Amino acid sequence: DLGWLESVPYLDRPPSPLEFYRDWVSPNKPCIIQNAISHWPALKKWTSAYLREVVGPKVISVAVTPNGYADAVFQDRFVMPEERQMPFMDFLDIVEKKVTSPNVFYVQKQCSNLTKEFPELVSDVEPDIPWMSEALGRKPDAVNFWLGESAAVTSLHKDHYENLYCVISGEKHFLLHPPSDRPFIPYEVYQPATYHVSEDGTFEIVDEKSADKVPWIPLDPLNPNLELYPEYAQVKPLRCTVKAGEMLYLPSLWFHHVQQSHGCIAVNYWYDMEYDLKYSYYQLLDCLTKAVEVL
Repeated sequence: DLGWLESVPYLDRPPSPLEFYRDWVSPNKPCIIQNAISHWPALKKWTSAYLREVVGPKVISVAVTPNGYADAVFQDRFVMPEERQMPFMDFLDIVEKKVTSPNVFYVQKQCSNLTKEFPELVSDVEPDIPWMSEALGRKPDAVNFWLGESAAVTSLHKDHYENLYCVISGEKHFLLHPPSDRPFIPYEVYQPATYHVSEDGTFEIVDEKSADKVPWIPLDPLNPNLELYPEYAQVKPLRCTVKAGEMLYLPSLWFHHVQQSHGCIAVNYWYDMEYDLKYSYYQLLDCLTKAVEVL
């Protein structure tokens, strides 16, 4: 049923809970929803000056990498960013290019960092999306705040969440694959590692030796190596741009790769998925794909 999607559909208003569950969650289809967050104070208030005033010197967690890729395959490792604790105003100085750095900085800690690290900003958005909470019969597991440089890229992956991704300022650029593309998307298992800054300011990759190996996608969908991964030539990714004031519904188990305009600000809501028949179908497809690879 997903084969006909040549572009991500737009809704000009937020749907009712029943409409949303019936037309989008249940069939596992993405959409971009307009006028769903137009009442949020954040759309007008979240200027750099306002963020400096409200959050200012508070120490927050920032992902720092040498190349903009956090949580991605590099040098045959699954490399996680350095989690640097720094005053928010110092981070803004870097984003605004008042201070230059050879590294790439991104506020992207996905542990409900909006509510835990930026509680001062919660009243400018919403603690949940009411029609989504009613549709699913639950509140979100996490509400995350995102702000970073244009060089910060999210590598291709999937999540076990129903994701409502709301852009406050700037633009987010998504490359999407439905779960049915799993046979054509390569997974390999990698030693986890973390970027560490050495005394001379350069990065080194340090293995997390006690951690379990991580299955991850080595392919870059922007420049796929079709000699290594010829099966990927059989898929056609969906691309969409989510602009300020718009909300993307990114269904559970959809593969996504994300880029952004410089200084883009976003908030997303993660709702736990239903582990229903769709999940069972995906698990079957995943197992069959692995079995074929072994043959």
